[in-house]
Amino acid sequence: MTPSAGAGAGAGAGTGAGTGTGTAAAAGQERRLHFLTPLRRAWVPIAATIGIVAQQGENVAEWVSAVSTVLRVLALAALVLVFGLYGFLSWWFTHYAVTDTELRIRSGLLFRRTAHIRLDRIQAVDVTRPLLGRIAGVAKLRLDVIGTEAKDELAFLSEKDAVSLRAELLARAAGFTPAEAPLLGEAPERELLRVGPRDLAVSLLLTLTTWAILAGGIVGPLLVWWFSSSPWVAIVALLPVLGAMWAASAGRFLAEYDWRVAESPDGLRLDHGMLDRAHETVPPGRVQTVRIVEPLLWRRRGWVRVELEVAGSKNDVLVPVATLADAHAVVERVLPGVDLGGLVFEPSPRSGSRWVVPVWWKGYGLAVSADVFAARHGRLCRRTEIVPHAKVQSVRRSQGPWQRARGLADVHVDTGANGTVTAHLRGAAQAAELLHAQAARSRTSRAAARPDRWMT
Repeated sequence: MTPSAGAGAGAGAGTGAGTGTGTAAAAGQERRLHFLTPLRRAWVPIAATIGIVAQQGENVAEWVSAVSTVLRVLALAALVLVFGLYGFLSWWFTHYAVTDTELRIRSGLLFRRTAHIRLDRIQAVDVTRPLLGRIAGVAKLRLDVIGTEAKDELAFLSEKDAVSLRAELLARAAGFTPAEAPLLGEAPERELLRVGPRDLAVSLLLTLTTWAILAGGIVGPLLVWWFSSSPWVAIVALLPVLGAMWAASAGRFLAEYDWRVAESPDGLRLDHGMLDRAHETVPPGRVQTVRIVEPLLWRRRGWVRVELEVAGSKNDVLVPVATLADAHAVVERVLPGVDLGGLVFEPSPRSGSRWVVPVWWKGYGLAVSADVFAARHGRLCRRTEIVPHAKVQSVRRSQGPWQRARGLADVHVDTGANGTVTAHLRGAAQAAELLHAQAARSRTSRAAARPDRWMT
């Protein structure tokens, strides 16, 4: 991990050249996607055809053998023509435009769909460069919008158009006029942290989950083979385990390779990926919860992982691995004014907790400062969850029968990202006091909080 204080120069004001439409077009003027987009769209009927052939394999073989070679070639040429025509028409009927108040995307060949995305509801704009797209010089533009589950996307644009349109949308979301926004270009950035490939690889090797999945991948299929006496059943049982092993090891390494965190007026920018390169943004003021994860084998090296919960956003990792000091420095850019090092965690009371949750009760802790509510849990993998008071939506107290018998209770804090942070095993009197005090802190913090705004 290499923290950096160097300032990066922002991209200059850009106008797209890949499609001849340019992002400096007049407000409301419709633009088309990159001319290579039909190649991507053609995969829809190709996949459907492959599915039909796979389902009707024997019948297809009979039909093919019953016709001459000339007819086979003509049929193949007709399929290529149909696939190409579908891709071309779907591209031709897809337009997007940036108006004074919204991004409008019109698409659909037979069934028309128009998406109206309000600029003031845009939460993040990510640029994704798949491997083949990087070779061809194109990129996807993906948008996180408040109140929607799935991301809308424009695929594909030229890389220059994608970067320019992203800068324009962020500038418009920040309140710049339609005439000013296309001319601003990308905001300047300052690199905060970079994760080296060696540290990332070692962190994966020191993760117990990776080894647990590996052990399950070896033992599970062998047991299935032993009891079923069928190697095919064992292979079927092995497939999902192989997928989990890939996702926890090589897949994660490829996705988090060369992870870079930079600060800009747009928020924190995250660049990462070996094959598919992603450029994501953590919006300023929209982070609901910060989670610091400390796996058991990482603690000797002083490493942690930082995860986020952002309302309406799928970007959930801030730093894949870093030293505690570097992680705190980055988190303080997300939660300005919060001193993470100054948080003092109060453990759960020993007298009752050790009977409710033997051994593991020692992993529970609570810290409340003037700015945040923080709860800690876990012994093998310790997790510290931090919620700014202004992001708390509701506070609840719960007691199970065993907890009531021991005079304990849990306090739950709900956030705007549909997440909950729980302070486990607090004394019943302390939990009741904490419930009312936290409700008051959240109310006053929301009243005094700065509005969430781009580029402020």
